Amino acid sequence: MTAHSDRRLFLKRLAGASAVAVAMGEGLGALPEAAPRAQAAEFVSRRPVPAQRRFTSPAVEAEIARVSALIADPELAWLYANCYPNTLDTTVEIGTLPGGRPDSFILTGDIPAMWLRDSAAQVWGYLHLARGDAALQRLYRGLIGRHARSILIDPYANAFARDPAAKSPLWWVAQDMTTMRPGVAERKWEVDSLCHVVRLAWGYWQATGDTAPFDAEWQRAARVIVATLRAEQRKDGTSLYRFQRNTSNPADTLMLNGQGAPTQKIGLIHSMFRPSDDACVYPFLIPANLFAVQALRWLAQIAGMVLHDAALANDALALAAEVEAALARAGRVGSGADAVWAYEVDGFGNTLFMDDANAPSLSSLAYLGAVPRNDAVFRRTEARAWSSANPYFFAQGGHSGIGGPHAGAGMIWPMSLMIRALSSDDPRVVAACIAQLKTSHAGTGFMHEAFEAGNPTHYTRPWFAWANGLFGEMVIDLAARMPRLLALPPALKPG
Repeated sequence: MTAHSDRRLFLKRLAGASAVAVAMGEGLGALPEAAPRAQAAEFVSRRPVPAQRRFTSPAVEAEIARVSALIADPELAWLYANCYPNTLDTTVEIGTLPGGRPDSFILTGDIPAMWLRDSAAQVWGYLHLARGDAALQRLYRGLIGRHARSILIDPYANAFARDPAAKSPLWWVAQDMTTMRPGVAERKWEVDSLCHVVRLAWGYWQATGDTAPFDAEWQRAARVIVATLRAEQRKDGTSLYRFQRNTSNPADTLMLNGQGAPTQKIGLIHSMFRPSDDACVYPFLIPANLFAVQALRWLAQIAGMVLHDAALANDALALAAEVEAALARAGRVGSGADAVWAYEVDGFGNTLFMDDANAPSLSSLAYLGAVPRNDAVFRRTEARAWSSANPYFFAQGGHSGIGGPHAGAGMIWPMSLMIRALSSDDPRVVAACIAQLKTSHAGTGFMHEAFEAGNPTHYTRPWFAWANGLFGEMVIDLAARMPRLLALPPALKPG
């Protein structure tokens, strides 16, 4: 596939313009009853006043107006207008490096540090607007460069401080038993941190054709990414990484002197922590390895077509092929037409099936581009994850969704409902997700980390920019794929 055709396909997918669900037919089927409505007068913008917004994009403001005009439900339109720009309104810090290069630092929200994963995901939903907005291009160039410099500080770290020479701003890492370098905020080794960095860089290139971020510094970071992923196959049985924390929470530390649970070295990449920042039970986290295969292929495209570094491209492709083969051998449970992806394995034959709301999850594989949308194994896996076979699928009081150990039993992550809607071609499934999301904000006008099934007034993290941005991304996707769904008045229930 040529770069031009690949870019067009990317933009089509990003904007949700796939014809799979645009022509969804005449009948929507029965939709869930609308949640109790607040009065229209209550739907006052919860955004900061313009003078207090950290970053403003003319293209994003125009997109808010365009999509809002397509939404008949005033509560849904209000939520979208609050949530979609939340990252830009509240978390972006723009700077300039010596020589005039842009620098972008993006907070997760209510924590004063930048997670590689979160920062990349927080701005993903603006990519389709970047070509026509110079301010957005500067933001992306600055963030892609910041990611590269962060990886060159420590490729094992998941979060970084604003000042690359400073100590961590996070009080809970003070006694961590690991190698903490200046600029590192937290040092939990998570394969997906590096994958999200590559996904954003590739996505920006595909959306804009801009090659300015891919300088010698980014090229060095790309080599470190490949080298780190290869080292964490641990073929010789060793790793330089260690992590322990003096804590009463076993999900915040690693066994065996900080090395994690034993594994049989089979070519998969070890991930000591999940994208939730919880420790893995078995270190071969399958959704992260699937994501890594695709991220390595994206990196190879940039290496070959932008950097003209054939050695780096070949190294990335070789590692992707090796991990893909290991996944085929050891990453599934069941066989034949019953096979599904495991969540974690150890190479000795032990497997764990569950799903966690954080991406990469089993449910998010198609959304992230790690598997084809119509892949049969993925669809079987997704169906099982959204059932009682998943111990972190919660259903109570009219709510149902996926959570995880991080926020506790019975706590649904709105992110899981958004990923479900973004991955589904069934309007009834999507409508049910929207109906639940509208009941989850507890009057705040924003999405949260998690809410209690049956009691959405109990929630965690009132300010969680990734979830807010993903909600906006979902609505934009539906405006392209299922515009009739957004055009339904809130009280209308089609037969």
